[in-house]
Amino acid sequence: MKKQVLALFSMAAMATVSYGQAKLVEKVTKKGNEIVIPYEKYVLPNGLTLILHEDHSDPLVHVDVTYHVGSAREEIGKSGFAHFFEHMMFEGSEHAPKGTFDKTIIGNGGTNNGSTNRDRTNYYETVPNNLLEDALWLEADRMGFLLGQVTQERFEVQRATVKNERGQNYDNRAYGLAFENTSKNLYPYGHPYSWLTIGYIEDLNRSNVNDLKNFFLRWYGPNNATLTIGGDLNPATTLKLVEKYFGTIPRCPAVSPVKVSPVTLTENRYVSYTDNYARLPLLSITYPTVPQYTKDEAALDCLAEILGQGRNSVLYQNLVKKQLALQATATGSNTELAGEFIVRITPLPGKSLADMLQLYQASLDSLEKRGVTDEDLAKFKGGMQSNIINGLQSVSGKVSELAAFQTFTGNPNRIGEILKEYASLTKEQVMAVFHKYIKGHGAVVLSVLTKGQENLIAHADNYQIDKSNYIKPNYGYEGLKYVKAVDHFDRAKKPALGPNPVTKSPAFWRKDLPSGTRVIGVQNTEVPVVTLNLTLPGGRLTEAKDFSKLGITSLFTAMMQEDTKNYSAEQFALELQKLGSSIRVSSTTDGLVFSVQALKSGLPRTLALLQERILNPVFTEAAFNRNKRQALESFKLAKSQPAAIADDVFNKINYGTDNILGVSANEKTVGNITLQDIQNYYNNFITAEGAKAVAVGDVTEAELLGQLSFLDKLPKKNIALPVPAAPLVVSKTKVYLVDVPKAAQTEFRVGYGTTLKYDPTGEYYQLFLANYPLGSGFTSRVNMYLRETRGWTYGANIRTAASKYSTDYYFSSGIRANATDSALTALMGEFKKYIAEGPTDDEVVTIKKAIAQGDALRYETGAQKAFFVQRLLDYDLDPGYLTRQNQILNSTTAAQMKATAAKWIKPDQMNILLVGDKAAILPGLQKLGYDVVELNTDGEPVTKQ
Repeated sequence: MKKQVLALFSMAAMATVSYGQAKLVEKVTKKGNEIVIPYEKYVLPNGLTLILHEDHSDPLVHVDVTYHVGSAREEIGKSGFAHFFEHMMFEGSEHAPKGTFDKTIIGNGGTNNGSTNRDRTNYYETVPNNLLEDALWLEADRMGFLLGQVTQERFEVQRATVKNERGQNYDNRAYGLAFENTSKNLYPYGHPYSWLTIGYIEDLNRSNVNDLKNFFLRWYGPNNATLTIGGDLNPATTLKLVEKYFGTIPRCPAVSPVKVSPVTLTENRYVSYTDNYARLPLLSITYPTVPQYTKDEAALDCLAEILGQGRNSVLYQNLVKKQLALQATATGSNTELAGEFIVRITPLPGKSLADMLQLYQASLDSLEKRGVTDEDLAKFKGGMQSNIINGLQSVSGKVSELAAFQTFTGNPNRIGEILKEYASLTKEQVMAVFHKYIKGHGAVVLSVLTKGQENLIAHADNYQIDKSNYIKPNYGYEGLKYVKAVDHFDRAKKPALGPNPVTKSPAFWRKDLPSGTRVIGVQNTEVPVVTLNLTLPGGRLTEAKDFSKLGITSLFTAMMQEDTKNYSAEQFALELQKLGSSIRVSSTTDGLVFSVQALKSGLPRTLALLQERILNPVFTEAAFNRNKRQALESFKLAKSQPAAIADDVFNKINYGTDNILGVSANEKTVGNITLQDIQNYYNNFITAEGAKAVAVGDVTEAELLGQLSFLDKLPKKNIALPVPAAPLVVSKTKVYLVDVPKAAQTEFRVGYGTTLKYDPTGEYYQLFLANYPLGSGFTSRVNMYLRETRGWTYGANIRTAASKYSTDYYFSSGIRANATDSALTALMGEFKKYIAEGPTDDEVVTIKKAIAQGDALRYETGAQKAFFVQRLLDYDLDPGYLTRQNQILNSTTAAQMKATAAKWIKPDQMNILLVGDKAAILPGLQKLGYDVVELNTDGEPVTKQ
């Protein structure tokens, strides 16, 4: 690494620089094969930190603006402001009114979003390279000219949207309130980590638009922000654009670091709550540890892996493998002000949380006795190196790292230091943190209980929150004034787009092996990583002949990750982790998939392990019983999730109970599966004939093919998979209702299955285009109305989910419970209006730009390249189909889209599935005139008493 550091100029020196001119502080370049993200770092006179990363591998740019403000800058009674303000930042600004941001970014093929955590809020865009100036213009405008667009009306809509987000992610989800209950009991009352980032509903209710404006004026200034830009850019040109758009924006008041005392617990704090959705109890144990980027963080991460991550972990061996617990994990979480070490255990039936707590404490004793081994360190270090390198495959990944390092440490160049910390970690350091923070130390022990089984509690509650010592912080909100930048150019003039980027689909090679396996590959040397997906014919379609054993494919793939002839499951996992590799086995509708991820240096050894995995599995009775029991208990977890219930039942409604695409496994069918069935499945469906291998990464064709020769050892069987029947014809629109008492939201699934099959240049593609303005993406009609206008949902879309066998066309969303009937009326109205009128001319123009320019973002990462070439094999496509697609896109008209919509969108012949609180939503539904059919969570008709 070559690093040039320039002395930071003083405030007095800055005054002599022409207003807005940036000063180079540091430049880092890559040297040899070291792992580093090259960048230039500047500081503008108004305090804005700028980081530029040049990367011409793809014609795109990622822009990130990180403000050093999160929920840690809030106070009692005013929680959730940082996250709420994230939403308000998308409501438009003075020179880019509401809608301009999405129309500019999404409408020209880019993506944009934002996120908030305890310590920072960031806003980011990934755009084609010709959109860079537009992205900077937009971000600068909302940094310097936002408040004129923050109206009471928009405030109310986004407040409702945030409430729906809380409902969807916390209140309407099993265990969704576990972290909230832990935080308020772990940290002192008023500690900035004692509430969730999303805040409390009652605080959102009492907030007003002026509170929010003051929050912006206090924290959202250039001196509290880092602007990081990476990708296909010219640093000198980009620097001038940043100076132009950001240089005159005034500072906000000076921001001082948050200071809090470390949290220590002298004894366990036992607390509990009863979960409305959970079907199994949960034990959560949380210890206070250390902040991010501080001593002991790496050792705690390693300890978490040894205790509760993977097959070799102490908790897996002591609880899960012995069939005492369904799940048992340990994770570390470190943020700016504090850290947490979190253990979560879900018991199997017959065991209480008190039993789990006793077993956990015994596991700590066994860990102390076994200590930390050389192999523990080797697999941890291999995994961490792999994770860091994999995170650098995309420009957004690199930019995000630079931004975080700068925001929290002041040094963007931290990757090398972090790798050294992990590489130098010792066994003694890991055992030291075990004794310093975990063994014998107090924790918050939370019992999440299910209704009617409160007796399974780990320990009676013994802690009450002390509110007497709270001192309200003075953040300096008094006397804040909105001061706009004074410019010498017209900010209202939107920058002109440059020429469209030239995007090429990945160059690939193909080879058919003597074994019958077809191989396709893309060489990509940006990072030393290789991804390989091997798919054998099989999957769920193999279950079509015997519905009595539905779920055998899933159980088989679980068993294929157990012992082999030469390795126990634990030894196998250990070898992979030391290499920084992974091999996962899963299934699709018509395939068994072996997914491999490896560093280039470890690829030969990883593929040797893949050979062992495929050719030499050993199916033992003990492993079978454990996996089967876990599968049976997992059904209870699925029935606790309204969204999972909705997906399952909707398939049954659309395809019927006689179609493999409509049915799913349950306790009875999995209960019928035997160990011999697993062996028979292997004997019948492991074959090289019809297999497909997709490889992307730092490997040549010759290197890879030489290492795939083991596929010749597979049997060569021609497996004829059954073709599923067409979806059911819907003769009349009906409402199907599944009752989830007290649900905060109603899960909507509205649509049907069609006979269309995936065809990127046929009628399916025409439907995809026709649906785009109505329901595809954030700017679609349904999302803009239901979320942005009414605030009834956190997000809504209409999907065209296509396969070789059919296409499901359906609306999906979680809607606020008390708006269920209103939202349904609005949705059906949007369907009818669209097929009657079709898209507008502006919508047609937008879709053409969005899809055509979006190609710049579609082939960046290894996963994206793999998806492209996988489709070539799966559907026997000519690579020239992309050219044909572009021709269709460019020539499509509003009239053609209207005709396609009228043919395939049928509001009078739709299945409407609603999963929610019957008591709250049924009266409103009955007024709409639809037939209402009540179903249970398995999709079976409810027998009325």
